[in-house]
Amino acid sequence: MKIGSIEITGRAALAPMAGVTDAAYRRLCADFGAAYTVTEMVSAKAIQYNYQKTAQLADTSGDRHPVFLQLFGSDPFDFGLAARKAAELGPDGIDINMGCPVPKVAGNGAGSALMKDPPKCAAIVAAVKRNTDLPVTVKIRAGWDEEHRNAVEVARACEEAGAAAICVHGRTRNQMYMGSADWDMIGEVKRAVSVPVIGNGDVVDAQSACKLLDHTGCDMVMVGRGALGNPWIFRQINAYLQDSCTILPGPGVAERILVIRRHMDELCRLKGEHRAMREARKHVGWYLHGLRGAAAFRRRAGELSTLEDLDLLLRDVYMAAREEQEEDG
Repeated sequence: MKIGSIEITGRAALAPMAGVTDAAYRRLCADFGAAYTVTEMVSAKAIQYNYQKTAQLADTSGDRHPVFLQLFGSDPFDFGLAARKAAELGPDGIDINMGCPVPKVAGNGAGSALMKDPPKCAAIVAAVKRNTDLPVTVKIRAGWDEEHRNAVEVARACEEAGAAAICVHGRTRNQMYMGSADWDMIGEVKRAVSVPVIGNGDVVDAQSACKLLDHTGCDMVMVGRGALGNPWIFRQINAYLQDSCTILPGPGVAERILVIRRHMDELCRLKGEHRAMREARKHVGWYLHGLRGAAAFRRRAGELSTLEDLDLLLRDVYMAAREEQEEDG
């Protein structure tokens, strides 16, 4: 599949998630087989002013490619200026956030609030296209609420304005992340446009990825919450789709520990140990889900301050797994 001129190998991409999909996690997921990754959302207004925090969010210099830089905002003029700056930072494409439901974003007319105004959605895509040769994608929702499920209308407007692909999260803004994603709506968008369509919502394993593809006819899936503490999901989806529904087992404890340490080492390199270990608390908690003694270990993860703390925790996780193995014979 191609998005614009970009060759995409594989059928599962990593969704942009604020506070999660930083450079460290994007590289890790790419190594486990994510077809492409997307940065955390970056303000179209702030990226023009070289703020340090914004520059770090937008930095793709060390990424595995393809990687898309996601912009959010509400003003087509801001998006046009931001596109020029973003293109200089080395992404393979630019993604436009038209789906974020959080009040801080949607309450300011950005994210999913853009779907209330399809002509503005088209104007934003056109403004970005005028200012860069990179392929432009958009990430939308089913609509704002049950009375305004207009994903098809928005997708068509964006395609006509030059979008190279459309990603659809099958929930409305009012649903936030609750309830089931409407895969039928993703299928409607797929049938309504000629550019690639990426389905998003309720992909938690290889089997659900395959079901979404079969149900909607979409070209790819995008994995969000299903990838939290679970970069292996991309390896599993690829194997299931490529090798006659082969189900790869989940990682053993030793592999989890090695990947956790690798991830946190990279976080520390990028952000410094003090900040990285505060962010590590949520990541390590996600990684430990389902292990023996997970509740107690996750409480300890919530108090991590140093790499030494992490090493002590991982040692105890490994010892608990050894004890469980011995008990099981």
